[in-house]
Amino acid sequence: MALDGAFLHHLKQELEPLVLGARVDKIYQPNREEMVFSLRTRTDTFRLLLSARANSARAHLTQRPIENPKQPPMLCMLFRKWLGGARLAAIHQDGLERAISFAFDTFNELGDPVRLTLVMEIMGRYSNLIFVDSDGVILDALKRVDEEMSSERLVLPGVRYRPPPPQQKLCMLDADPDQVLERLAQPRKNSELSNALLDVLQGVSPVVCREIQHRVADGEPLFVADLSDTDRWKLYQELKAFFDLVRHSSGKPCLAVRGDGKPLDFSFLEISQYGSAAQVQHPDSFSALLDTFYGERDRIERMKAKSQDISRVITTAMERLSRKINVQSEELKQCSEREHLKICGDLISANLYQIQKGDSVAEVENFYDEAMPTMHIPLNPLLTPSQNAQKYYKEYRKARTAEEKLTQQIAQAKQELQYMDTVLDVLSRAASEQDLAEIRQELAEQEYIRAPRSKNPKAKISPVGTPMQFSTDDGFLVLVGRNNRQNDRLTLRDAKNHDIWFHVKNSPGSHVILVTERKEATNLALTQAAQIAAYFSRCRDSSQVPVDYTQVRYVSKPQGAKPGMVIYVNYQTTFVAPALPDGKPHGDL
Repeated sequence: MALDGAFLHHLKQELEPLVLGARVDKIYQPNREEMVFSLRTRTDTFRLLLSARANSARAHLTQRPIENPKQPPMLCMLFRKWLGGARLAAIHQDGLERAISFAFDTFNELGDPVRLTLVMEIMGRYSNLIFVDSDGVILDALKRVDEEMSSERLVLPGVRYRPPPPQQKLCMLDADPDQVLERLAQPRKNSELSNALLDVLQGVSPVVCREIQHRVADGEPLFVADLSDTDRWKLYQELKAFFDLVRHSSGKPCLAVRGDGKPLDFSFLEISQYGSAAQVQHPDSFSALLDTFYGERDRIERMKAKSQDISRVITTAMERLSRKINVQSEELKQCSEREHLKICGDLISANLYQIQKGDSVAEVENFYDEAMPTMHIPLNPLLTPSQNAQKYYKEYRKARTAEEKLTQQIAQAKQELQYMDTVLDVLSRAASEQDLAEIRQELAEQEYIRAPRSKNPKAKISPVGTPMQFSTDDGFLVLVGRNNRQNDRLTLRDAKNHDIWFHVKNSPGSHVILVTERKEATNLALTQAAQIAAYFSRCRDSSQVPVDYTQVRYVSKPQGAKPGMVIYVNYQTTFVAPALPDGKPHGDL
């Protein structure tokens, strides 16, 4: 975990001059693992985010918009009751532990001044936000822990708060590098220096320990047992500089970003261990760094939680269609023997004169196959020879009809499965409640879900939203559909015949239109439009993606086809790497 105690120490130093003395203006609970406090000072307003998510637990100021539920949860109402209008009096961190406390001064129901504390514990999947009164008794918590979950430490209303047990590690605020070297010299399992430092030092993350080892060993692996005198001297110098950095809170926000723009790691210590594999950026503040690193991940998780009902409907429908296709395919294989049934009927009809009623088998000459001149055909002894022949003809006609129907039904089921796959892809890229609402509307129109009841029976169907808009580096406009309904309108109604249509080949993705305005599209515009089409598809993480493109005049929609499903001709295919011209949309139309 990169958000270690030392990073939290820097964050605390950054927060104190900004928010100490601020009043709690509003309190929100976007989901069951997060709280947002709007803090107002005489000159500014800040939003403090406290998150107990297992993979992104943190506390910092945020600038990102967060959608809140229409009805606040009970815990949020409790916080509003006790902390509404309270003043943030102190921020405390015990050593370099991964826990930070926010003390608020307020008044109780009798009007007496009290101090209430929010304890933000950042401990991976055990992270929690605990609300404690002035006597140290827990009022409530984001995650309650009862005896069935843990017998060591209860987190329940009415129970006295006990901080997590301290680790037997050296704290850089009151230890020195010599003590670290002494600990490393003690008999231990031979391990890399970075792992040994992680076991010895309090409040440091793996990325910090790896960075120290990288500097001591010049990027080479280094084990504790192999430390030479020179290595120990270099380690001492690195630890001394590192300890001073932490004690004086003189670190800087450092964000390591991969070549594709995705955040890789962060620290308060300059990161050099990734070399050319990552670029190091320096955000304006530690809060801005955390906003950048966790913001997109949290948005995806929030949307995933809010879209679970849609995802469940889609996956259930896809599983049902897959089972249906498998069953019908097996039935279709059985129909492949229908010609044998017709041959049996023909041979019985040709040999009626030598077959008697009551025969169970007819041994006849097979004039259809010279390799098998004699054929034994099972008969029903209760039927006449002519009736046995008609029975085989009837089974033949039944198998032929079944084959026609099954072939048609399997093709329809495969098309429907392909359509549901496109909806699932659109759902994975949904960025807002509006996007989810449009997907729900589409599924309701296709009768996969029940349309929500409207208080106004004459209310119109919600309009299709607007597509995303980009500009190529040479000034061409590019439009991107957000979902299947938008794809249909964009391609079949809004786009002109001379515009160019793009779509990733044989995979779900958005319809992309390069607006030409009757001008000849440049190679750069074609390439960047194809890159945008690859980016807004399931192949976003691939390095080379095939993208088909053609003029809009050659794109059409088959009668009765599902939303977003089209056919096209006279196309070309190009291979591109998914990318956006400048990383983000220019705006909506």
